[in-house]
Parts: sequence; C-alpha cells; structure tokens
Amino acid sequence: MTDPITPKSGDGPTLLTVWKGAQARLKTGKIDSPSIDARLLVEAATGATRMDILTDPYRAVTPDQSATLDAYVERRLRREPVSRILGRKGFWKIMLNVTPDVLSPRPDTETLIDVAVLAHTKNEAFTVADLGTGSGAILLAILAERPAATGVGTDISFEAIAVARDNAAELELDNRATFLRTEWATGFGDGSFDLVVSNPPYIPSADIPGLDPEVRDHDPHLALDGGPDGLEAYRQLAPEIARVLKPGGVFAVEIGWDQGPQVKALFEAQGFTGVKVVKDLGDRDRVVTNGPDPRVNPIPQD
Repeated sequence: MTDPITPKSGDGPTLLTVWKGAQARLKTGKIDSPSIDARLLVEAATGATRMDILTDPYRAVTPDQSATLDAYVERRLRREPVSRILGRKGFWKIMLNVTPDVLSPRPDTETLIDVAVLAHTKNEAFTVADLGTGSGAILLAILAERPAATGVGTDISFEAIAVARDNAAELELDNRATFLRTEWATGFGDGSFDLVVSNPPYIPSADIPGLDPEVRDHDPHLALDGGPDGLEAYRQLAPEIARVLKPGGVFAVEIGWDQGPQVKALFEAQGFTGVKVVKDLGDRDRVVTNGPDPRVNPIPQD
C-alpha cells in the first residue's frame, strides 16, 4: 500500500513544493522573512490554511493556483508588501483590509495598544478617539479588547475613512465605532474623551526617499511625512489632545525611535504630568504617554 502522505514519482506541484519554491525565490531576491511571506502567498493562492500546509503538505496544487502564486511572488520580488498584494493585514488580534490609501499597520504599533488597553479595565465603559485613524487599526484593536468602550476615528482622507468603516463592519464593531473626516480633533468639544491615541506621520521629509521600497513606494506619503524635522504633527496634536481629553484622561502617541525627548517635551509644555516614553519589543522608543507603561504594569490576563 502506498503511504498516503508520500507523493508518487511524477506527481505535480504540492503545497509543500510550491511553498519551498516560493521561499527559495524570495530568499534569492533578498526579501526579508521569505518563509513567512511565501507561506502567506501560498495560502492566498491555494485557499489552504497554515494547518493544511503542515498536515496535508502533499495536497495537489492546480495550474491556476500555481499561476496565481507565481504572479504574487513576482510582485513581492518587486518589493510590493504582502499586505498590498493580498489587500489584508493582521494587526493585534484582528484582520484588516488595507488599500493604497492607508498605511499598512505594523507590529511596532502594537506597543500603542499595549499602553491603551491598560488605561481601562476590560468591562469599563469609556470613550476613545483615534486621530489620523487610517485603516482604523488602532481604534478597532482597542474596541475589540474593551467591549464596553465606544470610539471615533478621524482622518482627512475620504478614502481612508471608507476603508476604516469597512473594517469596522467586517469586525462587527460598527455599532461602537464612528469615523469622521476632519483634521485631528477639529470639531470635538473640550473634555470629550477618556482616551486619545494617534499614530501620526513622523518621518522627516528628507528621509522618505531613503525608506525601504515597501514603505516608500506603497504607503501613502500623507501618512509618512512629518515635515522637516518629523515633529510637525505632534506640535498640532499636543494642544488638541490637551483640549479634548477629559481631566485624568490618558493619551498615547506613536513616535519615531529617536523622537522620545522632543515629543515628551511638547506634551509637558501643554501641562501634562507623568509623561513617559515607552519602548517597543525591540527596545526602541515607540510611544509617548501619560498612562501606564506595560513593561512596569503588564497587561492582566482577562
């Protein structure tokens, strides 16, 4: 009897062979994380899951699926991010639609969620504003963790607002999330929110041409360009956040790895106390906040 998991001689491509082939091509093309990227592309092209690749590695791959995978790999070799190829990106514990109109969410930004979810307990009702929401990633991740919270995301891009609304609907969070086209917190009353978060553009204008092609050529420059010194958005945000945050409320903003002292000073100049710089898992400055530091106060297991 033939071993059911052993391919017979002359068989066509399988999940295992196409995954290894895609991985080899990406590695030769000097693509970061070739194994992970290849797996994600194989899953998308074949409809297989990660578990399928592990438990049914010799499942046949059709010619159409192979052609789709080849096209995906070619795009990745041209330095198009996997999230752009597939139109989807995982962030925190949620899956989001992403388009060329929004920043593709990055793992570094999850440090901001670490801070935000510590500001309130799981079943506590509170209001949150996400200024410059893009895909809605930050707001929706917070609402997914805190079921009694409600929030609003703002953006100046009509297209970004449309993406965020679609993501909220797919995650069934549209009953607690509202998205508005406005600049930062324009139009909100004083003391409106318990928590205010933002991942603003913070890359100095002159640094953008030197970014990796995945970022430079595929993320909207509106979401990247922080002005000559990278701090322009924070100069606008600090007084606005001070205005719309309730007394005793918490703010948290993402920063570039070398901007901690400057951004901290901008918020302290608005009267905030207890402002601190929180590091990400790579031990780089990542968030400025007046809230808890997750390294000092770990997130409780709910």
